[in-house]
Amino acid sequence: MTQKEGSFFTLTASGGLMPQEEMLEVAKSQQQLFIGIPKECTLQENRVALVPDAVARLINNGHRVVIETEAGKGAHYEDRDFSEAGAKIAYDKKEVFEADIIIKVDPPSLEEIDLMKSKQCIISALQLSVHPENYLKKLLKKQVTALAVDFIKGDDGGYPFVRSMSEIAGNTVILIAAEYLSNVNAGKGLMMGGVTGVAPTETVILGAGTVGEFAARAALGLGSSVKVFDNSLQKLSRLQNDIGTRLYTSTIHPDVLADALENADVVIGAIRSNKGRAPILVTEEMVSNMKFGSVIIDVCIDQGGCIETSEVTTHAEPIFSKYGVIHYCVPNIASRVAQTASMALSNIFSPMMLEMAEVGGLQNMMRFHQGFRNGVYTFNGAVTNEYLAKTFGLPFKDMNLIMAAF
Repeated sequence: MTQKEGSFFTLTASGGLMPQEEMLEVAKSQQQLFIGIPKECTLQENRVALVPDAVARLINNGHRVVIETEAGKGAHYEDRDFSEAGAKIAYDKKEVFEADIIIKVDPPSLEEIDLMKSKQCIISALQLSVHPENYLKKLLKKQVTALAVDFIKGDDGGYPFVRSMSEIAGNTVILIAAEYLSNVNAGKGLMMGGVTGVAPTETVILGAGTVGEFAARAALGLGSSVKVFDNSLQKLSRLQNDIGTRLYTSTIHPDVLADALENADVVIGAIRSNKGRAPILVTEEMVSNMKFGSVIIDVCIDQGGCIETSEVTTHAEPIFSKYGVIHYCVPNIASRVAQTASMALSNIFSPMMLEMAEVGGLQNMMRFHQGFRNGVYTFNGAVTNEYLAKTFGLPFKDMNLIMAAF
């Protein structure tokens, strides 16, 4: 019997209907990571990127961790804690920078960039747009892969680092306000909140983002009367729904805001800008009309502040008074509760490193995880963040196209 073109036999002979082996995805081989944790050198930065429990988890999964001596001291972790977790303690910063992946909380200093080796990876809150051009050029010259942890997206499309630190800041600012309202710190002698028969303190929050949300939760929990201002109706609506209780919300009208400030005991500035400086919402005149002994906490002071009278302060000297109003303008509020913040950071960095190892290393992590790729600022000597490239007038390379070429 002759086989005809297109017949069953022809298809069978060509393999079209022959039994085939099931094609399964070949598992990616797990890669051992070599991670370095240097001691933070920024003024009053007390956090550490990985706590001992997170280090132990990485070590138990076959990875290497080297940490600079006293890196955890500000968060009350001793070298012994990290050593017992399996990390190697380095008494020379150079040894830490022999690692393939460097994880830091604050951006690396120029001296630390000098210690970096070619093709190394650094993950940090880089803030490259506020550094001088020679800072960025040093990273590019080393062909470092630099990732801004505050731009890395989670599976839900959010920014885990930003949300985590904002939650901490939102809760902490209310506790700070309570301190400076009390007699202990020469305040008015008010309790943050209220008791039966006594009118509660009034808290005004500028911004309905994560900081504003958690500040509102904390203030309401203590019994304070809360007013939240934001120009985004969507954020105000979400805040109302998430908190689950009715509270005063308003878009930002100068006259309405000025009236609220005159009666406020506490003002929290939490309006941030996506690019550049935070907008000035509270003028000097508005501050001058506030009650004597009231407290302003400008959380967005790292972007210049949203209150005209704000000036940068430190944890050592956190406040100043103007028009009889106490101003607290410390940029790094999360560092005030360094151990809590360090544990929160570990909850971000540790799973990230484990996933990176599981998919086969840094390059595969960038290829397969779009949210991770979103945080890449520089790669192999190229600027891969469009805003950064425009800021410094440098050529921009799309990270998605780079990965497609690999």
